[in-house]
Amino acid sequence: MSVIFPSAEWLKALELKLNSDPRYAAIAQKWEGDLCFQIEADERLKEPIIFYLDLWHGKCRSTAIWNEIGDRKPAFVMKAPYGNFTQVLLGKLDPLQAMMTRKLQVQGSMAVMMRSVPTVLDFVRCAREVTTEVV
Repeated sequence: MSVIFPSAEWLKALELKLNSDPRYAAIAQKWEGDLCFQIEADERLKEPIIFYLDLWHGKCRSTAIWNEIGDRKPAFVMKAPYGNFTQVLLGKLDPLQAMMTRKLQVQGSMAVMMRSVPTVLDFVRCAREVTTEVV
């Protein structure tokens, strides 16, 4: 099955992957915090999109697509142009390097993020495994 990023199908595939992957469950067992991917439009993606994931102790409790963040306060917001997200998902850009160089802007506790590097990297592994196509 072909799952195109970004789409509702991709988000659902990621939720299913996170909830069925024993490696992710073990590595992320102490993670507590929801997050948003705020994907900005660029030359390939015409409309911005926001993906929400409620992550808790190695599971994804829910996902949603938002039009805007508004007054919601997820623990983390990852914001970048579509092209930067796809570079990470296709393995062409290291996620930690993307954060440090602000190609992927992070709102939220960088201390928590840095203490949770194995969880972050395994989350990205799961996201890469469900990404079969990009726009």
